[in-house]
Amino acid sequence: MQVKTKAIVISALKYQERSLIVKCFTASDGLKSYFVANAFSNKKNQQKAGYFQPLTLLEIEATHKNKGTLEYFKEIRMSHVYQTISSDVVKSTIVMFLSEVLHHSIHEEEKNENLFQFLEAALLWLDTHDHIANFHLYILIEMTKYFGFYPDNVDDDLDFFDSREGVFSTFQGINCLSKQETDLFKKAIALKLETTQNVFSVNERQLLLKILVDYYALHLDGFKKPKSIEVFKAIFSN
Repeated sequence: MQVKTKAIVISALKYQERSLIVKCFTASDGLKSYFVANAFSNKKNQQKAGYFQPLTLLEIEATHKNKGTLEYFKEIRMSHVYQTISSDVVKSTIVMFLSEVLHHSIHEEEKNENLFQFLEAALLWLDTHDHIANFHLYILIEMTKYFGFYPDNVDDDLDFFDSREGVFSTFQGINCLSKQETDLFKKAIALKLETTQNVFSVNERQLLLKILVDYYALHLDGFKKPKSIEVFKAIFSN
């Protein structure tokens, strides 16, 4: 079946010497993996290989056989050329980290247009704004809405957050954050994309990152701690 759709690059794995296996989150079909033959065989294809950097926004035409095997691109172009993400070390590190999170979070070939639209809008925002210290925290929390484990904040006046149950609690059970951690978590849930004030210290952002990665691991089968997280911590250590 021939498909025209927008797509977000999740990962690209070199296959043998010249080819790539590219995993994309598509607007039309959810997660899809594509084989790109001879991606590095000549200058033209080397330029095309640059399309497959983490979280690049694409418009593609592709052949989808929908048999659980690798698919093939027919035509491909960027739907948006990033102006700052590729050259800004902080932004590119955020993108690398989030691509790993998505790699371990999205496993099914199932359309999720709302998640796609959210990610596309968020990446366009990141590319055009400078106050981004809390961007990754906001994205991690918001994505839980689409993955089905957004914190139930009906009782957010309570002192402890139960990470396994996703609810606030009167008592500190075995899976609960401490009161200090819970207070931080409440502030993170209240974040807006346009929040520019420095609401967290460096140490608080580091702690929240750990809390959120652990939260994902509790709720998503097969979720692994992103390898880029140490680079990410180093970048945000100031």
